[in-house]
Formats: sequence, structure tokens, C-alpha cells
Amino acid sequence: MDVIELLPRLHLLRFPVGQAYLWRDGEELTLIDAGTIGAGPVIAEAIRALGRAPEDVRRIVLTHFHEDHVGGAGEFAALSGAEVLAHRLDAPFVRGEVPGPAPRLAEWELPIRAEVARQLPEGVPLPPPSVTEVTDGEVLGFGGGARVVHVPGHTDGSIALHLPAEGVLFTGDTVAALPAEGVLFTGDTVAALPAEGVLSPGEPVPKGPVEHTLIPGVFNLDRPRLLDSVRRLADLGVEVACFGHGDPVLRGAAAELRRAAAM
Repeated sequence: MDVIELLPRLHLLRFPVGQAYLWRDGEELTLIDAGTIGAGPVIAEAIRALGRAPEDVRRIVLTHFHEDHVGGAGEFAALSGAEVLAHRLDAPFVRGEVPGPAPRLAEWELPIRAEVARQLPEGVPLPPPSVTEVTDGEVLGFGGGARVVHVPGHTDGSIALHLPAEGVLFTGDTVAALPAEGVLFTGDTVAALPAEGVLSPGEPVPKGPVEHTLIPGVFNLDRPRLLDSVRRLADLGVEVACFGHGDPVLRGAAAELRRAAAM
């Protein structure tokens, strides 16, 4: 796992598939998403390497129930005692009470999904000891007041987290940034992405720095609802946007989100 400082109070935790974020308020930490199965101990070690203790994490906020975001939540909650939060519509799947619904995949998404599945660890995630349910508009106690934004489409209970005081947005998988290794690419070529202005299937991935291209998320339950959610996020006017896959935008994110919303 790579640990990358994005801002003085924000670190990116990058896994082979997907990523999580660590936000700091003084002595208190908040984890946004928790990686795949097996990520809990890895996250704990990364926090220790930053000079902090896993017990400093007060809450784990999950943007949705997919395995690359919740797989390590129960593990890390058991290590740290952190509270786990998820939207009420995704909470039953996070708890492991029932299996979550499968995404409705377009034909072009099938090879991408197969590659992602190949990279995911096998097994069943350890359910968190408890899950606190959140709803749209609720304000959480970090980042100067983090507002829950319900963004259905990727899953019914997907959420984003908007920190108005900081100009920061965590989108979960409602928006993705290209290149997003391990999700939209297989090896050194693009698997498939039928969006105007981005790489075509089979096109080599450029080497070295690549300009951001934001796209609406993939592997969705309801793509029309997802596109409505992307438009809602674009209207928030944020400076910084952090995604479930791909590099964050650290300046001028609102304009980038508006372009993604127009796709």
C-alpha cells in the first residue's frame, strides 16, 4: 500500500484496487473507506508509521458497500475501536446481513469487471461489530462539519462527503479519475471506455504524468441516477475532489466535475 500526503491534514492510502483516505483534526483521525479484505492491519501499520495510533481513528465512513471499500472495515474497527458509518440503504450489506445487489454491467464493462475480480482477495469480509446509519444532509463531526450527500446510482446507498469549510469532497465511486490502475486498465492497455475524449479500447496507456480525466463511475446499479448524482456533486463548487479510484484533483475540482457531469 502507498501512503501519500495530499494536504497537511489529508493522506491517500492506495491499495492494489481502490483507495482510502485519512483525515486529521488535531489528535483525532477519520478514515474514509477501508480497502479490501486484509487491509485492516495494513492501515493500522500505515497510521503507526505516520506517528499516530490506530485508536486515534474515531470513525470509519464508508461511501458504499462494495468489497474494495468495506473489506477492511471490520478488521480495522476491531483493531481501533472506531465507529463504522454507512448510509442506511447500504448498511445491511456492510453488516453482512444479506448480500448486496450486483451491478448492471454494460457489455464494455464486462472485461474490466473481470480484471478487477481477478485482483481482489478471496474470502468474506469480517463484518464490523456495529454500523451507524447516516442519511442525506447529516453533518458528521470532522473536517469542520462533513455533510453527507446521498448520491445513488453506483449503489442505492452511495454517499459523498462534502467538507464546505475545507473545500474538499470525497466522491466514493460516483466519480473516477483516469488513469485508475487496476480498475479501468488491464495491463498496459485500456480495457474499454466508451467516452468521448478519452483513451480507446486497446490504446496504450501513456507513460509518465497523465492529465486528469474525470468520468462518471462504472459498475453501477442505475447509471441514469448516477449521472444525476454526478451533476449534484458538480454543483457543490469544491476546490479538492478525492475519488475511490484515480488521483485526486487538488485544485479547481469544480470545473473538472462539471466536465464529467456533461459526459
